[in-house]
Amino acid sequence: MINKSNLKVIIVSDVNQRDGIGIEIWEKDKLIIEIFRDDSKKSREVTTYKKDISLDLVEYAIDCFKKEIPNKFLD
Repeated sequence: MINKSNLKVIIVSDVNQRDGIGIEIWEKDKLIIEIFRDDSKKSREVTTYKKDISLDLVEYAIDCFKKEIPNKFLD
């Protein structure tokens, strides 16, 4: 079980290096995981910034992504 009170979910967009939108999950002041919908590549990508991430946290991140980010790619 994860302690959600230590986590912050931020919705992010990027149009410079990538073209899309996603979420970042921060634990205190450290970025832990990002899930990004890249509209230019028509893909969804997960980037981890911590070596060991619990499955509970990964599932939480996916749930947040699905709730916050539209599934449809933009042109």
